[in-house]
This record gives sequence, C-alpha cells and structure tokens, in this order.
Amino acid sequence: MSTIITFEDFSKIDLRVGTIIEVNDFPEARNPAYQLTIDFGDLGIKKTSAQITTLYKKEDLLQRQITAVINFPKKQIAKFMSECLVLGAVNGKDVILLNPENKVKNGSVVS
Repeated sequence: MSTIITFEDFSKIDLRVGTIIEVNDFPEARNPAYQLTIDFGDLGIKKTSAQITTLYKKEDLLQRQITAVINFPKKQIAKFMSECLVLGAVNGKDVILLNPENKVKNGSVVS
C-alpha cells in the first residue's frame, strides 16, 4: 500500500472523461508509445502520450472514451508536450485503459 492521503488531497485531482480524436506513432519515445489527442468537451483538446502499443492498435483507439487526470502541469516527453495523464491498470508490461462502461459527455467528472 502506498502513502495514505486525505480526502482533501484526493479532491485536488481533476479526473475527467474524454474521447480520443487522433492517434499518432511516437518514435522518439524511450518506450513504444502513441501520441494521443483527446477531446474533453468544454475543457478543450489536450495531448498526451501513452505506452499502450502492445494491446491497442491506432485505429481501435479512435473515438474511444478514456479517463484522465487533466490538472497536472505540462510535461516534456522527448520533443512532445504532454498535457494530461491517461489512466490505465498495469498488468505486467501491459496497460489496460480505464474508461466508462457507457458513453458519457466529454469533460464529465470522475468521482
């Protein structure tokens, strides 16, 4: 178990649902990854990279809803600026994306 946090700590994390609208290869990444462009509705479009190439093909990711943390500071990854963090369950070396069971409005809060 990791460090215990308070509910106040947790409430600072802005978890939202978005839809992947663009997927590109990311050959400059240290580990195999895609560059994702995600639509968060009224919150805008954000970009990130994700090491999900072993389980997901680019065409299967388009229009897929995901869950992401959108209030981290931007992070430089190679020549790419990541603006959010897509959430996934780690299973060995594979990452399985977390997403809502049913389609919801882009930008919906995850609580």
